[in-house]
Amino acid sequence: NTINFLFFVCYRALIFPLLIREGKPTPFFTFVLALLFCVFNGYLQGRSLTTYAAYPAGWLGDLRFIAGFLGWLFGMAINIHSDHILRNLRKPGETGYKIPRGGMFEYVSGANFFGEILEWFGFALACCTIESLAFAVCTLFILGSRARQHHE
Repeated sequence: NTINFLFFVCYRALIFPLLIREGKPTPFFTFVLALLFCVFNGYLQGRSLTTYAAYPAGWLGDLRFIAGFLGWLFGMAINIHSDHILRNLRKPGETGYKIPRGGMFEYVSGANFFGEILEWFGFALACCTIESLAFAVCTLFILGSRARQHHE
């Protein structure tokens, strides 16, 4: 579970920003708030998993862990693929609004948001901690509202 969390954080914090083409700059205050949130959440999740969570022998074979891990894995795959589609919507120098096509965008207008929400609910199921569930619910509300805005 900790490895899943670290993999996502490394992808989102290190790999994803390097793949983004030119775009609108992020305001410094927004950057600081996002950084503080990620540091706090990372601490909360890490502390929860390493100090307070207790799992019975054989937990990795438990249906909850397997289903949660698969949810996390499929969510991550959807998220990465959707980010790829979004990065390649416009050719260099092109502007204007474009509707993404392909992948999960054929089923939902915010496929990248859907993938990340699925990731964190899968993570919560695999971990079975109140902290991981709280983060999944917060992600649902935050990204759900962003997805609704993008859809409109």
